[in-house]
Amino acid sequence: MAWIVLFLAGLFEVGWAVGLKYTDGFTRLWPTVATVAAMALSLGLLGLALKTLPLGTAYAVWTGVGTIGTALLGILLFGESTDAIRLAGIAMIVGGIAALKLAT
Repeated sequence: MAWIVLFLAGLFEVGWAVGLKYTDGFTRLWPTVATVAAMALSLGLLGLALKTLPLGTAYAVWTGVGTIGTALLGILLFGESTDAIRLAGIAMIVGGIAALKLAT
């Protein structure tokens, strides 16, 4: 169950990271409210997951899920680069998360 909570925390991290783009420097009310809510949920869920998971593993997975999701949404929503080296980097992060899951 802690792994599911941690994954959800990572998804909310993606939500607030992408949300930052839409806040326009925190000048747009509703995107700002949604971004701050996603931040709170992300950190709250991370805290719950840390009750059972090791800190280093949980934090690495949380940031990894956030990094992967944010990078992929950057590609899909904002037309960011899809060159091979970038995609290889994302794949290595996925591999790192899988290794941490297997080691815990």
